[in-house]
Amino acid sequence: MLAPGLAGCAGALSALDPAGPAADHIAALWWAMLIGAALIFAAVMGLLALVLRRRGPTGPPQARTWLVMGGIVFPGIVLALLLGFAAVIGERLLPGARPDTVTVNVQAAQWRWTFSHDLPGGRVERIGTLDIPAGRAVDLRISSADVIHSVWVPRLAGKLDAIPGRVNILRIQAHAAGVYDGQCAEYCGIGHRVMRFQVVAHDAAAWEAFVRGERR
Repeated sequence: MLAPGLAGCAGALSALDPAGPAADHIAALWWAMLIGAALIFAAVMGLLALVLRRRGPTGPPQARTWLVMGGIVFPGIVLALLLGFAAVIGERLLPGARPDTVTVNVQAAQWRWTFSHDLPGGRVERIGTLDIPAGRAVDLRISSADVIHSVWVPRLAGKLDAIPGRVNILRIQAHAAGVYDGQCAEYCGIGHRVMRFQVVAHDAAAWEAFVRGERR
């Protein structure tokens, strides 16, 4: 019974099929919250069964005890654990300084993505295709030419808005060479559904060829 449900966790746009460090952290947080929610549900159902069994001539347990333990202590512990884990994950997602980081300018517009690389031979712009080196951190400097959009490559990183007049930085990285699907995750008008792009992660040799100007 579990297999059909888990089969839906894979796919080109599945955040639960990570292919990069940031996506690994996000998937770990998702699974932790799912497991935590299941354990909480089981605990609540167990306590409910216990209360129903103990109801009798002597009446239910003291209401004060249940209110304090079930309404303050138990939720407080659960929320503190979730907050601590989420804070650790959030810290790991921040784009810290790294000497080998590649920077790409990303501009969103209704309804396309333009990716600009400042290479030794000059600026290269690609529409709908983001080229990155596999195994290296890439900082996307994201802006918008019109309305709010949102960059999302589920298998590589989380979402980040593209806002007019502002530059937001999203770090992505692919574990291995391959093609990864991305899309706009913010409704931006009638063309929103076609505002997709591909991330092409190159191996070392292919990336060097891209930098030299040998592109398909």
